[in-house]
Amino acid sequence: MARVTVEDCVERIPNRFELVIMAAQRSRELSVGSELTVDRDNDKNPVVALREIADETIETSELEEELILGLQHHGDTDDPEEEAEELLAIEEAITASVDEELSALAEEADAKTQAEVMFEDVPEKELKGD
Repeated sequence: MARVTVEDCVERIPNRFELVIMAAQRSRELSVGSELTVDRDNDKNPVVALREIADETIETSELEEELILGLQHHGDTDDPEEEAEELLAIEEAITASVDEELSALAEEADAKTQAEVMFEDVPEKELKGD
């Protein structure tokens, strides 16, 4: 019975892997009390699910949507706006730190340049002590 059912299902859902996933989803739905669209005939839920797919008594598009919804997981994530604000604050702190270091280096360079200029302005006579 199941072999004939699978062969009938492949005409409706050509990809066997997708067929297995869809039949498993429908079987889970039947396990939690979803309404049957074909007679059970003492068959287990996976066989009933395959028969429903083969007989086209259920919409595979709806089944696919329910499958996707069942696989989606919502994790605890931070608010993207808060995360962006934190990153902006970090960027500003780094920029301020770099600016301070550059200012200090510029002042140091200016001091060295001024000392060199001062040294060059002194006449040679005064340097020799004459």
